[in-house]
Amino acid sequence: MISFAKKIPFQLKSEQIFMLSGLLVNAGNYAYNLILGRYLGPTEFADAAILITLLLVLSFVAMTYQLAVAKFTLEFDSESSVRFVKWMYRNAIILGVILGCGMVVFASDLQKLFHTVSSEMFTIFGCVIPLYFAMSVNRGRFQGNSNFVQLSGTYQFEMITRLVVTFFILFFFQISSSVGVAIGIAVSMIAGLFPFKSMAGFRKVKGKISAANQKRILSFLIISASYEGTLIICNNSDILLVKHFFEAYDAGLYASLALIGRVVYFITWMFVMLLLPKVIQYRKEGLNTIPILSKYLFYITLLCIAIVSFTFIFPDFAVRILFGEGFLEISPLLGWYALATGLFAISNVFAYYFLSLDHYRPILFAAVMGIVQIILILFFHNNLFEVVLMQITAMGVLLALQVGYFRRFAR
Repeated sequence: MISFAKKIPFQLKSEQIFMLSGLLVNAGNYAYNLILGRYLGPTEFADAAILITLLLVLSFVAMTYQLAVAKFTLEFDSESSVRFVKWMYRNAIILGVILGCGMVVFASDLQKLFHTVSSEMFTIFGCVIPLYFAMSVNRGRFQGNSNFVQLSGTYQFEMITRLVVTFFILFFFQISSSVGVAIGIAVSMIAGLFPFKSMAGFRKVKGKISAANQKRILSFLIISASYEGTLIICNNSDILLVKHFFEAYDAGLYASLALIGRVVYFITWMFVMLLLPKVIQYRKEGLNTIPILSKYLFYITLLCIAIVSFTFIFPDFAVRILFGEGFLEISPLLGWYALATGLFAISNVFAYYFLSLDHYRPILFAAVMGIVQIILILFFHNNLFEVVLMQITAMGVLLALQVGYFRRFAR
């Protein structure tokens, strides 16, 4: 990755390399989901979508560690930073082992809850959860030190490995598609650990983190975990509830809708990853952080408008190109789902901005509206369109609350 970057004839900043890499990774992940949907069809894809959703849920949980490592790596001196990262690795792996063991033990119960063909997919997934948490701490070190080239490499290795291994297994081995997808995801978690930042400095640094710093770290972890939990609810509860309430065919159609509509969120995510360290750096230097927020907010809003407009104007074209004729039944809902995701993506920018400034009230807004979204879907799920409308309602109110709080904060 580094040697390649040096050979580029014009000078690219590390942030620009990360943006280009992010586009490539998102394109690869979308290719993975789309090819999987075409290959499996709506019914089998419903089981695969559960695993993909669980991977997204896991990424949000692990993001707590990545954000904490990125934030405090910037704020601590070099010796305290190494001591802190060592502590984070230990705690992240312990949590990963607890969650992984829980998934393995309750694999059969998860099979019954989500009406999947096998329980082995949950067992395989649970075995590699600790690796994902270690990978997130590693990524946090790269992000905090603005090593965006190496950070890009971890995402690319994970994406390429998942794509290659999953389809190699599905094409050449006669096993359950859900088990094949689970193995592909598991192997990709191992690949995502590389490049791995050296841990040689850990042996030299002795002592413990000060009580004051431990308090700051734990406070941030609790708050950011609460927000990442909110993201899980807002971003994934609909797929899990639809899989529970609807037949496998309808759940598969809805999963394809979600994967297309969420392109808004995943494209804007790259800007959010760049925003966080910049806001922390501006704050550390005593500079006004609002202009940097305004810049990124403008880009993200523009992207959201463009993508949502396209999905409203050309829904059949988008579904036909991406998933094929077998999924056209869902095309009337595409623009509406993209709208819900766009509202959430914009409100997410405000939340991460305030999180980096240690303002936590916007996280409470997101938590409340995430719970409201679940309650609305529990009561109103007569058809898939009703499920989407409940999300638009909840995410619209959330964005209004975030904008209102920001205007008050700016004054």
